[in-house]
Amino acid sequence: MQAAEVQQTAPPGRKELIARAEAMVPRLIERVPETTRMRMVHPDTIAELQEAGFFRALQPARWGGLELDPTVFFDIAAIISSACPSTAWVLGVVSVHSWQLALFPDQAQQDVWADDSSVLISSSYMPVGKVRRVDGGFMLSGQWGFSSGVDHCDWAMLGAFAADEDGNPDHQDLRTFLVPKTDFEVVDDWFVSGLQGTGSKSVKVTEKFVPEYRTHKFADGFRQSSPGHAENTAPLFRIPFGQLFVRAVASNGIGMLTGALREFIAVQKARVARSVGARVAENPQAQQAAAQAAATLKELKLVFYDQLNDMMDHVRDGKKIPLEKRVQWRYEASLVGPKSRQAIDDLFRASGGSAIYDTNPIQRFFNDMHAAEAHYVNNPFKPACNFGSVLLGGENTDFFI
Repeated sequence: MQAAEVQQTAPPGRKELIARAEAMVPRLIERVPETTRMRMVHPDTIAELQEAGFFRALQPARWGGLELDPTVFFDIAAIISSACPSTAWVLGVVSVHSWQLALFPDQAQQDVWADDSSVLISSSYMPVGKVRRVDGGFMLSGQWGFSSGVDHCDWAMLGAFAADEDGNPDHQDLRTFLVPKTDFEVVDDWFVSGLQGTGSKSVKVTEKFVPEYRTHKFADGFRQSSPGHAENTAPLFRIPFGQLFVRAVASNGIGMLTGALREFIAVQKARVARSVGARVAENPQAQQAAAQAAATLKELKLVFYDQLNDMMDHVRDGKKIPLEKRVQWRYEASLVGPKSRQAIDDLFRASGGSAIYDTNPIQRFFNDMHAAEAHYVNNPFKPACNFGSVLLGGENTDFFI
């Protein structure tokens, strides 16, 4: 089946998609214990996300995708994260992989979607792969960690430096290598303290051939000029790769803080502290924690969506995004994790001793947010140094922007 043969219908609007996400919330909350125990997103949840069209949110329309404005997609992701952070994490990163596949040469898109345009792709971009050039492409080997959602995916995008003519890693040519599930082994090593349900297991490849057309250069994503633009012409696909991917991770902080505040209010509004016999709602620590969480949430949303709208304005107008903006956006995106985590920490402390029980929903957000903050996207140190350096006249050193 060619792309043009994929049946296309009018995509659902923002209101309908948001309603679908909100309708899933009770079921997602109910499945959290089982999702955590299984260490993967529940198969029923994956089926519901597929049926709702959420995995197609950023997929090209020519392959049955919705080509949504990213603000709508991240609204959906935040709603899902407010119920089950692990599910939202997988939804976010896996959906971005469908977006990135649109940047590959068309033959790569045909390889993945020609028979089934609902096929999902996992990833691990850490450049640990061993690569050697052969006729028509590369031989790839290595083991990559943190491949979220891999149990539900038929392909993986794996990071490595392409080899130069002498067979050495070319550190100016970082690429994503697209590999079918038949060519990799899933290593069951995901035993962690938070985000257990993401199933972010390792992927192992041993001497498998990857044709040249099934690679995508990070430099092309940085320059906003990729081979797939020949077929996928919507402004959505002109967003810099690094800018979209980091928000698939960072947006989870907004969703988790939303869920944590919701649960905190629901539990603490009527609770009486056993230690002092007073209503928690009258405790200044609880009042301050709730107020700060609400204010932080508003701040994070305003900055997050202002960036996305500015981004889309540039690509719709066919303009390159100034480097200074991209550097600043990357730094500001890196603050979502730490600021969300701090606000959730305060809610956790104000919840009393019962917060440590597995049955208390605030604990889920506490553990998952601490796990999420360990992702490099949520570490502001390097983005801050880069942004500060550029402000002071230095050169940009981050090309994942």
